[in-house]
Amino acid sequence: MLGIFSGLRLSWQQSGTKAHFTLLPMSNEARCISKLLLPLLLAFAPLPLAAACDKAMPGEAALASGMAGEFAVQAGKLDEAACHYLQAARSAGDAKLAERATHIALLAGDMPVASAAFALWQRHAAPSRDMDTVEAMLALRQGRRGRALAALEKLLASSVPEGWRNALWVLSSVNADNPDVAWVLARLYQRGRLPLDNWSAVLPFARLAQLSGQMQLSGQILETVAGNFPDEPHVLLLQASLSLAADDKPGAMRKLAEARSRVDAHPQLRIALADEYQRMGELATAEQLLSEEPQNLQIQALRASLLERSGNQQGLEALYRQMQPPPADAEPRYRLLLGQMAEMLKQYPAALEWYDSIEAPQWMHVLQLRRAVVLHALGRKDEAYAQLRALQNSVPGEVQKDAWDDDPRRDGFLAEAELRQQDGDREGELDAYARGLLALPDDIDILYAQALAWERFDDIERAEASLRKILLIEPDNVMALNALGYTLADRTRRYREALALIDRARVAEPDNGAIIDSHGWVLYRLGRHKQALVQLKRAFVLHRDAEVAAHIAEVLWVMGRRDEARQYFDQARKLDPEHRALKRALQVTGAEL
Repeated sequence: MLGIFSGLRLSWQQSGTKAHFTLLPMSNEARCISKLLLPLLLAFAPLPLAAACDKAMPGEAALASGMAGEFAVQAGKLDEAACHYLQAARSAGDAKLAERATHIALLAGDMPVASAAFALWQRHAAPSRDMDTVEAMLALRQGRRGRALAALEKLLASSVPEGWRNALWVLSSVNADNPDVAWVLARLYQRGRLPLDNWSAVLPFARLAQLSGQMQLSGQILETVAGNFPDEPHVLLLQASLSLAADDKPGAMRKLAEARSRVDAHPQLRIALADEYQRMGELATAEQLLSEEPQNLQIQALRASLLERSGNQQGLEALYRQMQPPPADAEPRYRLLLGQMAEMLKQYPAALEWYDSIEAPQWMHVLQLRRAVVLHALGRKDEAYAQLRALQNSVPGEVQKDAWDDDPRRDGFLAEAELRQQDGDREGELDAYARGLLALPDDIDILYAQALAWERFDDIERAEASLRKILLIEPDNVMALNALGYTLADRTRRYREALALIDRARVAEPDNGAIIDSHGWVLYRLGRHKQALVQLKRAFVLHRDAEVAAHIAEVLWVMGRRDEARQYFDQARKLDPEHRALKRALQVTGAEL
């Protein structure tokens, strides 16, 4: 999945925390050493992988093997990397190397190497929660249900929160359709091992049961939690989600109505409840819920967004009037929101007045961007681009960065490119990127946006060149690794190369939904449909996006599961009916909605 730049709107986002392993990067010193050792490593004749994994080597060769492992990671060759790290760990008797070999082997799906590396890790390190977590994962992936259950029970018995989080992570990291996951989860509930006395801890397990198709088990967990916490609205929200997954929208609406009676005036609970309503397409109900007192700027911004999305111009106008005049002590963002609402209402002169009324140096470059957008909408395009040129030509330090800790010149070039795109001015858009790179050589954000433009123009060779330039500047740039891997998988037949790039991104961010989508898509291109479906469904859980839904639909269609495919096509259409991925998938499959 490619990323999308959009620098012209403000948004408020909430993010949760996820428990996951991240491979430890090399230190700066190690990277310097790796550059010095590269010629030496290239001089070594490559060892057969089996031999490299099966025996230890002298200390000097062990060092070279460790560095070879890191270079293999950089090349996206995870199976080779795991093998090299295992060999180095055996030679040095190093627990950290064994741990790294274990994690990389798990990512590569190489269970024999993962098992060998894990045994070495156990031998050279004291027992730990991370070790218990990997033991559970390894056993689950190998189909050793009893061993996995015992390891997970050990994690859940831990008195620290990370115990249940790690247990949840293990169960979530395996295909939700895996019967072993269903078996283990059911046993954990039956034995009373789930944290039923902590609603915030147990609800994710109920959600997991739902995702793995165990609707009865999910319902049982929720009933137990509801009995323990009869006044907790979050339990009702998940029960509503369960009803919706079972195509029982009336039941879901009843649960949400019950939750609504218990939300009271808590702003964050109202936002969570409104989010459930909007997920069901009930935008008007969501906005009505948020309209209740008390109000704050975040809620007012969300209301404005919901009213615009639902096409309720009258309601948006009423909210806009209701927020005027601004309180005497209103922060700059209040007036900024009024300006954006005026834009939504196409009251562009009023929007300019709001932006001109803000006297806050730290928002100066944001205001210049907004003015440019408004002038462009008024058809005063020369003035709009003049605003952006002024921003582009500003001296670093001349415009303060307090509001958005960023170089304002970059935003000026990116905003111009986006407006040129709206004008259908291909040459103007590309020129904005070119001038941006002259002013800010090797700027990652501009190179990335330029690459997306080349891809949109079907110039894959130039898109690849821009992304590879990013990787020359930052070899570990996850965004570029994923984008290049996805582009090669989606627009060329270089699938093996694409998989190597995406694997490098997976090492850095194993729980990133966009990267998991890319991984699933390249597996589909390689003809590994069942594996692809596992990854794509996991991506959709983490990142509900029209492109991911379209990918799942296409894979299901090719597999002959066309009723399921239509359901995902329908979800993609509801999320974004104009998405390119949806249109292409419909064209490829010939499906009709």
